[in-house]
Amino acid sequence: MKKAVLLVLLLIGAIIIFDKILMPLYIAQGSSRVVPDVTNMDYENAAQKLRQSGFEAKKSYNVKYLSNVDSNLVISQMPLAGLEVKPGRNVYLVVNRRDKPSFPMPDFIGRPEFDALQAAARMNILLSDVQLSTVTNSEDNGKVLSQSIPAQTMVKAGASVSIIVGKYEVSTVGIRKVVLPDVLGMSLDQAQQVLIDAGLNLGNVVTEHSELLVPNTVISQKPAVGSYISPEQPIELTIVTAIAE
Repeated sequence: MKKAVLLVLLLIGAIIIFDKILMPLYIAQGSSRVVPDVTNMDYENAAQKLRQSGFEAKKSYNVKYLSNVDSNLVISQMPLAGLEVKPGRNVYLVVNRRDKPSFPMPDFIGRPEFDALQAAARMNILLSDVQLSTVTNSEDNGKVLSQSIPAQTMVKAGASVSIIVGKYEVSTVGIRKVVLPDVLGMSLDQAQQVLIDAGLNLGNVVTEHSELLVPNTVISQKPAVGSYISPEQPIELTIVTAIAE
């Protein structure tokens, strides 16, 4: 009899524990909360609002580098606002990263113009100017001969670069064309000797004042470096002078 009473008491106790303790815990574990909308809010304010609703904010960066969006403004969130999820869940807030990363300028030389344009577009590089230069080798037709920013130079997205593209022309019989050498950075005497060695003639010499560069240094040449020209065509050089004109 005593054993039967004891078993009844234990059963009643188990029911009470299940009803008052285990069941509330089970119900609490299965509860859900609505994710609040924190888009277009400052990140710190958005994180505080999420904490008050029982969620944890995690910062994630936008990869499009929006120049007109503040770097601390929440652009989007995941999970989306209005969804019912378990409390304590991470809510990922996307903010704008305004400092664009640097990367090496690609090498366009020798590539077809179309390929260079596509590669520049993929890397958000602006081809500000595309010039044509006559070439006598058909294999160079439509290919990049030079670029204003050397390959491997560190640049950022949005950088502007110009290129020179070859345009094939059949040489007239008896007329020889040569490649214009690069004389930039040389002294005038050195540049003139290089042109003579290449079978070319020095044309007009223009001076430009500068207090930073070494006087008598060549800083520009026309036509452009790498152009195919006839030996009779004079080459115009611009050199530095220390005397203001």
